[in-house]
Amino acid sequence: MDTFTATRLQIEAYQKMSGEERLQIALNLHELSCEVSRESIRAARANATAEEVEAQLRQRIRLGYQLQSRIPPAT
Repeated sequence: MDTFTATRLQIEAYQKMSGEERLQIALNLHELSCEVSRESIRAARANATAEEVEAQLRQRIRLGYQLQSRIPPAT
């Protein structure tokens, strides 16, 4: 299956879901991305406390929002 077809099928599947189901998927993906980031922070800073890991994660999230706000909207 090519990328275009897979994307189309995924969109169709999302369209059949309720808003609650789509929100749950988004929340799960957010938590997964946070956990991947936490693991990356732990790998880079093996002696970091849980509080330091969370502080670094919050900093990364803030940076992501700052960078995204600089991207001009698509036309």
